[in-house]
Amino acid sequence: MARREPRPAATAEKTLEPLQKRCPTCDGAMWADYNNFRTVTTLQGVVHVKLKIRRCANSACQRFHKPYRPEEEGRLALPEHEFGLDVIALIGTLRYGEHRSVPEIHQQLIGRRVVLSQRTVTNLLDRYDELVALSLADDSRLREITSTQGRVILAIDGLQPDVGHDVLWVLRDCLSGEVLLARSLLSATQDDLAELILSVEGALEVPIVGMISDGQHSIRRAVAKALPDVPHQLCHFHYLRQAARPIFEADRHAKKELKKRVRGIRPIERQVEERIDPEAQVIRGYCSAVRSALTDDGRPPLSASGLKLHHRLSVISDSLGRAAKKGACPSSWLG
Repeated sequence: MARREPRPAATAEKTLEPLQKRCPTCDGAMWADYNNFRTVTTLQGVVHVKLKIRRCANSACQRFHKPYRPEEEGRLALPEHEFGLDVIALIGTLRYGEHRSVPEIHQQLIGRRVVLSQRTVTNLLDRYDELVALSLADDSRLREITSTQGRVILAIDGLQPDVGHDVLWVLRDCLSGEVLLARSLLSATQDDLAELILSVEGALEVPIVGMISDGQHSIRRAVAKALPDVPHQLCHFHYLRQAARPIFEADRHAKKELKKRVRGIRPIERQVEERIDPEAQVIRGYCSAVRSALTDDGRPPLSASGLKLHHRLSVISDSLGRAAKKGACPSSWLG
């Protein structure tokens, strides 16, 4: 589909020159030959880039008349791309770090004055996945990380930002904390996951002495197929969450009952919407504190949201009690 609107005009100009003045093959002089131009959209604005191209003048050199482009160009954008690497990095961070959907990422970029379509966001997200996979697939990097410790305890887990989208599978070494492989898969069958595990094992020079994962059946079967002689243990967090499920259910019920006792915040806020006196500001402050307490959920089983809500409401109630004793608020607020 063609662009429906003209591309925004460049807001800045930049000239890039090669740092290397001599040919890397024959060490002969590389002369400035011609200029290239490209326009790149970055988070700071649209930049019109002037590229000074050098070429080797030695007819006997293998690089004779081959263009040598400025090294800094690779830090700005990928070849033949109109969006900078900073835009791609932000899209990947919003997707996998903050679990944002493509429409949400699109709106946030529009808010930062980066003009693009939702389809472009999806394409740039694919570029991000490819860059991550490329950097993690470097065998020398894997060997450097694991050679000093002599063994690897491998953890595997999948992250799916939205239902129906690809799952980002991450394989991490528990001893060093380093990610060894990250790859997006549309399906998560036994064979697909076994292939990921075997690709990591093939790139390592040290043995995998243990596997850690959740209880997903496809993962368990994949581990059994790829590493049949390696001990496989469920993640402590998942194990603890299953063991604490009765406590979680009780805590969730307690939070539900607590919420019933603090209903009616919105009518109180409506009563002071038009007021700007100090008392109205205090009332709005207490209402905001209650709203914050109601919406701040914990992550079970390590953080019980019901107990957290009880603690915060108790702090708010104690504060109201102290204010009432000082005459700073009516005693009716304590109801």
